[in-house]
Amino acid sequence: MEQKEWFASWFDTPYYHLLYKNRSEDEAKAFIERLVDFLRLQPQTSVLDLACGKGRHARTLHALGLQVLGTDLSSQSINFAQNSASEGLRFQVHDMRETLPNERFGAVFNLFTSFGYFDETSDNQRVIDAIAEMLLPNGILVIDFLNAQRVRDTLVASEVVQRGTITFEIQREISHGKVVKQIGFTDQGQRFQYQEQVQLLGLDDFKELLQEQFDVRYTFGDYALNAYEYSRSPRLILIASKK
Repeated sequence: MEQKEWFASWFDTPYYHLLYKNRSEDEAKAFIERLVDFLRLQPQTSVLDLACGKGRHARTLHALGLQVLGTDLSSQSINFAQNSASEGLRFQVHDMRETLPNERFGAVFNLFTSFGYFDETSDNQRVIDAIAEMLLPNGILVIDFLNAQRVRDTLVASEVVQRGTITFEIQREISHGKVVKQIGFTDQGQRFQYQEQVQLLGLDDFKELLQEQFDVRYTFGDYALNAYEYSRSPRLILIASKK
């Protein structure tokens, strides 16, 4: 039986959401509001939240007057997100490497380091190609990614995170151009082990991926949309327009 890719397994477990349950909803909401205002998207613009998780960004986009489709590979996340579906806010299971038939968007949002998961770097280009095909002429792509250089400089090799009765033991290393996180824990006497890995893509890597189909218009370094600084910014946020 073919083994699932790591993200198809880990993201579809309740433990993933338990570990990261303390992510700031207020910060995410403020970021989306700031982005939409900056982009001056017209009301009712059709947008895609690509790799939407449980839909927190999609819900804010919809509340701001946009027509939103949220997609994610995790059926568990989409099942949860469906609880908030309404007119103009849809969710479906989807692999970001594929195009969505009969769907076109004025903007695509790929947020919170939801890129660079793959073993094959060629899959990154498949994602960009699929996005370009789904965007309308002059459509906007927003990618919110980690700042690779800052990750290299500040990597915490190990830590323990307590969530209720579960103790997550986390080990991190940089290997073959990726930051690799090993996550181990025991629940009800059963031992679990999962892995996360994200390619350490920098600004030049993204520019190369985008160059054929997009123009990079802006780069920001945090959720307040401050200027991107190579080694200091916590994030790398790119705004590109389809050629």
